[in-house]
Amino acid sequence: MSDKDFIEDIVSKKGDDYLKDIKEEVGTTKYIIKAQINASGIVERPDVVGAIFGQTEGLLSDDLDLRELQKTGRIGRIRVNINSKNGKSTGEIIVPSSLDKVETAILAASLETIDRVGPCNARIDVTTIEDVRKSKRNYVVDRAKIILTTMVDEITPESSELTDEVKESVRMGEIQSFGEDQLPAGPNVDESDAIIVVEGRADVLNLLKYGIKNTLAVEGTSVSKTIAAISHEKTVTAFVDGDRGGELILKELFQVAEVDYIARAPMGKEVEDLTKKEIIKALRNKIPAEQWIVENIDKPRYEQSKPQVKHDEKEPQQKHHRPESYHKPPEPIPLKKPYSDLDRFGEIIEKLPGTLDAYLLDAEGKIKHKVSVRDLVDAMRYTEDYEAVVFDGVVTQRLVDIAGEKGVKFLVGVKTGNITKKPVNLKVLSFKEQSGEMEAAGV
Repeated sequence: MSDKDFIEDIVSKKGDDYLKDIKEEVGTTKYIIKAQINASGIVERPDVVGAIFGQTEGLLSDDLDLRELQKTGRIGRIRVNINSKNGKSTGEIIVPSSLDKVETAILAASLETIDRVGPCNARIDVTTIEDVRKSKRNYVVDRAKIILTTMVDEITPESSELTDEVKESVRMGEIQSFGEDQLPAGPNVDESDAIIVVEGRADVLNLLKYGIKNTLAVEGTSVSKTIAAISHEKTVTAFVDGDRGGELILKELFQVAEVDYIARAPMGKEVEDLTKKEIIKALRNKIPAEQWIVENIDKPRYEQSKPQVKHDEKEPQQKHHRPESYHKPPEPIPLKKPYSDLDRFGEIIEKLPGTLDAYLLDAEGKIKHKVSVRDLVDAMRYTEDYEAVVFDGVVTQRLVDIAGEKGVKFLVGVKTGNITKKPVNLKVLSFKEQSGEMEAAGV
């Protein structure tokens, strides 16, 4: 049954004065005595009330005399509902009492001593003594249902709008201006060891909406000095839109800042429009910056360079044909290629591009541990007794710092990022594939 049907049922069955009667009953009383009366003849309400006062007078002590109790307000108005049918009368007697529990029980028992009402024999049986708190609770429930059905439709939309307005104002209040460039940022950028770099103020607001407070906005495709400076102090996750603009932001970030992880919005979506579920999923699926660079910048270069190597090797064989009488001059003795530090890792480097793998080597050059580039940071931290790291990714300051702590002698990657400091005993090498030859650049 719905609330509306419940209220209509109350009114139809119990009358319009139902709630009013309850209010009168529960005003100052503690208990309500209810008794059933059966008379052998036709009697009316005044007859019943007169019998109650007359036949209980002097029965109890003066402290429990009904007239005195009613004068002092310790019992309320006695209500009698009587009906006559077929020469007999039946009805209900209701006596509100503010006496204590024991005195109320004595008063109720005294009603059962009444044996005549007017000229007729009668019998009164106490059916129940109700605790008034139950009646109050019933009244509260009934009244609350009426209030709910009449007011909730008007209150709910306004309340929802008010809640949204308050939340929006709180989020706006939490946005701070960070650094010399006064970039929009969440309140926890200073305290947090890791930050999320987004494109604009709207992105910061959307992440604040879902409780992510360590965000910092780039504000345009030109990355400021503030971003560059803080990227060397904290772990940075770049969270960008899933469109061409997001890629441009990433490329600009890589030129001036130290980025550790990349998170992208779904294809064609912007960070400011994402739901909580989409934001959490994107951040959980973040990838190391080195992996993103290899997949989006370096890998196409590898694919383009390989066909060129094959073409250059075959071309001399097709064009130059010497007659048999021609005496071929002696071939020049090839110059021996200078030995470089990369030569010791040549076998690994040849098969490394495009694999996104990383190798940790011991002092003898044997593979001690092979992992994905995604897990390289943890592998370097928790592996012992290795002297070289060769991987298909970009050498960053973070990897250099870990290598220095672990006493690594060689750190070899596809290319070298923005490195500002390096241990004296560490050699940082990068390699690239051009025309079938390996070239090295040492840092």
